[in-house]
Amino acid sequence: MERSMMPWIIASQTIPIIAIAPMLIVVLNAIGITGLLPKALISTYLSFFPVAVGMVSGLRSPDALQLDLMRTYNANDRQILWKLRLPSAMPYLFTSLKIAIAISLVGAIIAELPTGAVAGLGARLLSGSYYGQTVQIWSALFMAAILASILVALVGVAQAAVLKRMGVRP
Repeated sequence: MERSMMPWIIASQTIPIIAIAPMLIVVLNAIGITGLLPKALISTYLSFFPVAVGMVSGLRSPDALQLDLMRTYNANDRQILWKLRLPSAMPYLFTSLKIAIAISLVGAIIAELPTGAVAGLGARLLSGSYYGQTVQIWSALFMAAILASILVALVGVAQAAVLKRMGVRP
């Protein structure tokens, strides 16, 4: 799966989102999809890459001794996945989620720019730049940073809870 999918996942990230976002919004608008869904799709597109790469790294993280031990216990591939690979991948997953949150927030801001939105951080940045209101631009940037910090902290809380449930000590 890694050999077949990773080249496509990496290739998908070579197209700048600032170029594809307006086209995606126009195409979705032409078929009647408006509102939050196009913005969510752009944010999902941007956040998929770090999570996919992190999970691939996490699933490959068990060393050969651990895999040999599982095989010694006569574990099949499904048991190795559920009992060894997925628990080993959890720290990678949460680190990737923290990165993806920041990237998806940027994607949501970029997705607001070509839509002519009147509310949201992207709209505030755009209207501030149109009218030369630097205070409005800076306040939108600070709010984006605060929002990203809060969301990353929430993922950190979820990480601590999941790892505690798995028996990992901090």
